[in-house]
Amino acid sequence: MKLDLYEIAEVLSAKNDVTQFENVALRNAEFDSRLIESGDLFVPLKGARDGHDFIATAFAQGAAATLSERPVAEGAYILVDDVLTAFQRLAQYYLEKMQVDVLAVTGSNGKTTTKDMLAQLLATSYKTYKTQGNYNNEIGLPYTVLHMPEDTEKLVLEMGQDHLGDIHLLSELAKPKTAIVTLVGEAHLEFFGSRAEIAQGKMQIADGLRENGLLIVPVDKIVNEFLPADCKLVRFGPDANIFLTRLEERKDSLSFECNFLEQRIDLPVTGKYNATNAMIAAYAALQEGVSEADIAQAFSELELTRNRTEWKKAANGADILSDVYNANPTAMRLILETFSTIPANPGGRKLAVLADMKELGADSKSMHGSMITSLNPEIVTDLFLYGQDMEALYDYAKEIYPPGKVHYFIKNDEKDQFEQLTKAVRENLTTADQILLKGSNSMNLAKLVEDLEDGN
Repeated sequence: MKLDLYEIAEVLSAKNDVTQFENVALRNAEFDSRLIESGDLFVPLKGARDGHDFIATAFAQGAAATLSERPVAEGAYILVDDVLTAFQRLAQYYLEKMQVDVLAVTGSNGKTTTKDMLAQLLATSYKTYKTQGNYNNEIGLPYTVLHMPEDTEKLVLEMGQDHLGDIHLLSELAKPKTAIVTLVGEAHLEFFGSRAEIAQGKMQIADGLRENGLLIVPVDKIVNEFLPADCKLVRFGPDANIFLTRLEERKDSLSFECNFLEQRIDLPVTGKYNATNAMIAAYAALQEGVSEADIAQAFSELELTRNRTEWKKAANGADILSDVYNANPTAMRLILETFSTIPANPGGRKLAVLADMKELGADSKSMHGSMITSLNPEIVTDLFLYGQDMEALYDYAKEIYPPGKVHYFIKNDEKDQFEQLTKAVRENLTTADQILLKGSNSMNLAKLVEDLEDGN
């Protein structure tokens, strides 16, 4: 972090006289006192605990200075009205100072994957840094900015939202050169009035877009009323500006062609949605001057953030498609589409464990029930449904599935049949089978994946 104490104090309009302290160069900004190293700036945010309670600890760890909302006796400090606001303002200033090109990505699904893809493509030609993990909110984004290497040329930032206005704040902070919306789904619908409001929130990624900046959004008509007028607009999807012309899906890889690339792209991941994410990333990278050859090579060596969709092996040899860290109706439909498209193993069946999707609000049960349109009993032959809202899907599924092919297990405040679910899956899963597991993280399907892998 190429900043010193006096410069930061000036940027933040410090309410105290910092000239009483030595003007030292500051190494990194950290809000966790346990991560403080010598020369760092401590940022005492208010969460479950007030970070101000750990200022002394931070100095003991080697902090050179701290932000603070009250006078500090332990060492050098910059007095501000609100630490979080100051943290965000500092990140905004640092981006302006370093003159880094920002490419921002949001979406109900696919934003982390698209971020990873785009960063890997840009890294073939530029010093590139990206959002680490899921640091995509009002704290994580400024943290990412202030931790980027000093020689960074391209910065790929993921932007998430829980409430309307979240992305507006992040976009105004980052001032992206390119803004991407991957998909408008139902994630966090409980906190929004409608899918249209989710679309409105996602489209706020354009609020801070540079003049004549590039905006890449789906052809989905729900975003139309939120499109800005003063940008280079590119739509993706069937009959749009950019689209897939060919797709070949395999169990653990895929190939695709699109209307703006001369050559075929091979990816070491599966899923039509990943082909779309890759297409978007390729288009954005081309606009930054990355060559087609470099794009194809980078995709062949693709490395994605862990804990996303991945194939694993059960102890008995069956194939597990694990996608258990988040869920909404769009994401569940997409993974069911992919799972259904992939050829079955010789002599094997396709089974699916589907658990509750959280934060869907008042229409949650009907949204769970609607998953029936993504299920074909002749392809996904056995269903294991888990959670109180999945009962709605069970009511539909038992009408079209043969007897004994749909199993339902309760999880509510009074009763949890996770052990019964685990037992039933184990008893039904054979060596040649493929099994999909999909649900919200809180449904704990990751434990079921582990149990199947271990065979215990």
